[in-house]
Amino acid sequence: MSDGLDAHLVVRRAGFDLDLPLAAAPGEVVALLGPNGAGK
Repeated sequence: MSDGLDAHLVVRRAGFDLDLPLAAAPGEVVALLGPNGAGK
């Protein structure tokens, strides 16, 4: 049985830091939406 997903990503661009934590429990549905070419 899985413990779920726990991820942490930091994106640094041109002096800007974007901190992206993500947690998903087992059985939880998660979607990442954005336009084509957005780097999803």
